[in-house]
Amino acid sequence: MTEQKSDIQIAQEATMQHISEVAAKAGLSMDQLELYGRYKAKVDINTMKDMPSRAKLVLVTAINPTPAGEGKTTTSVGLADAMNLTGRKTMLCLREPSLGPVFGVKGGAAGGGYAQVVPMEDINLHFTGDFHAIGAANNLIAAILDNHIKWDNKLGIDPRRVVWRRCIDMNDRQLRNVVDGLGGVVNGMPRDDGFDITVASEVMAAFCMASSLEDLKTRLGKMVVAYTFDRKPVTVHDLRVEGACAALLKDAIKPNLVQTLENNPAFVHGGPFANIAHGCNSVVATATAMKMADYVITEAGFGADLGAEKFFDIKCRATGMVPSAVVVVATVRALKYNGGVPKDELTTQNLQALEEGLPNLLQHVRNIREVYGLPCVVAINAFPTDTAAEISLVQDRCHSLGVNVVLSEVWAKGGEGGRALADEVERLCTEPSSFHFAYDLDLPVEEKIETIARRIYHADGVHIDPLSKQIEEIEGLGFGNLPICMAKTQYSFSDDPAKLGAPRNFRITVRSIKACAGAGFIVAQTGNIMTMPGLPRIPAAESIDVTPDGRITGLF
Repeated sequence: MTEQKSDIQIAQEATMQHISEVAAKAGLSMDQLELYGRYKAKVDINTMKDMPSRAKLVLVTAINPTPAGEGKTTTSVGLADAMNLTGRKTMLCLREPSLGPVFGVKGGAAGGGYAQVVPMEDINLHFTGDFHAIGAANNLIAAILDNHIKWDNKLGIDPRRVVWRRCIDMNDRQLRNVVDGLGGVVNGMPRDDGFDITVASEVMAAFCMASSLEDLKTRLGKMVVAYTFDRKPVTVHDLRVEGACAALLKDAIKPNLVQTLENNPAFVHGGPFANIAHGCNSVVATATAMKMADYVITEAGFGADLGAEKFFDIKCRATGMVPSAVVVVATVRALKYNGGVPKDELTTQNLQALEEGLPNLLQHVRNIREVYGLPCVVAINAFPTDTAAEISLVQDRCHSLGVNVVLSEVWAKGGEGGRALADEVERLCTEPSSFHFAYDLDLPVEEKIETIARRIYHADGVHIDPLSKQIEEIEGLGFGNLPICMAKTQYSFSDDPAKLGAPRNFRITVRSIKACAGAGFIVAQTGNIMTMPGLPRIPAAESIDVTPDGRITGLF
């Protein structure tokens, strides 16, 4: 029996083209590139600012994630390769991986099998330094803020109402809550503080929502970092450091160009998580790609209740982008897990469990079609243990909603395994659609949160009463017309990760709410969601190593 190769083995055996050759396929010249070695480059977006957008946008989303895996990024990469293989000029837009999951729970953001973006190790480890720049900008703001409080505090900042936290791109639960400034007057004022993971920083969110460097600087200036003793907001602009932060980010804002295993161009840029932030790659990368190709494939994090909802209601609303089609990724294994099958029994046919798990997929499909008015296809990420009866059951249940199901074999076959999906996506892109948002911006904040809970999660409502005064303050400061970014567990439609499938008879509990004026949305934190994850009992870092010649091993 042939041993199955790991993702890193497949990636390291790939024949990569020089990034200038990949760029040429996308219509880019050497003058538009800033090289980071042979296989990575940043693209000068200023050279394309006057070019019109021409591409049809395709969003890849998924059911709620399970330990069985779904393969949303793998499907995105394979679909882009399949589109190019069949003569449709296509660009791929993905997010950058965070070091937290890479060293924590085994998994990055470069795809898998024969549907990956490369150089895989570089993309998953440091890449072009964007996250370091974002972390530096975040922590510069923190340092300037505490420095201002120490030296006279002319703005009248109340140290008890500092809302800006430091960040690090690592899962480190020890840093969730800290007391800093200890050691006497010379070392600052002692106060409660804490760290978020970098992907949860508002700098990351503003970075990914910005349309240009100038827009980014404006967004940075709007970010609220604290409140005064008389409860007035203090912004980065008040601290006069938006220019310094923008200087740290002037190179990071340029999209990163890499390639798929089949040497097709891909942007990998920006990386907010979808459970604690808005979960989409940068506006700059998507907008640039749409000027360079006929189709742009992008993905939004976690299940469609998180990433896709935020893609539609936040990113599309802010940019005017409208997807032409949506791909909802699922696996038979994951659906059986939703139906109550333990992880170690998922390879055995179980039609009853599959039937009980299918409502999760069907609810996502209905949301895409009925709430947002978009055409979609279900892509079944194929595994050898899937049976014909199981595939047939998924097809029958989806056909009852008027949605086609396509078997995707991109993990094993690359673009060749995605031909049928590419054909269906092209067909959907020619269908008429009537895109609309899930809620109106002019609704009160509480009503917008309630609408998302009821229409997307199918909850009975929300518990939010203790935050009424906080919401009044946000609306009183002029932030009430911003869209909502729900921070919620990715594992369930509810705020309880144990409620699988399509639960009913539950309410969403909102624990905190804050305005992210720079990012351009209001974050509603629900359930037990945290902005600084922790490591598992056995971190993936224990399996990662490097050989004397610099070859990385154990990375997925």
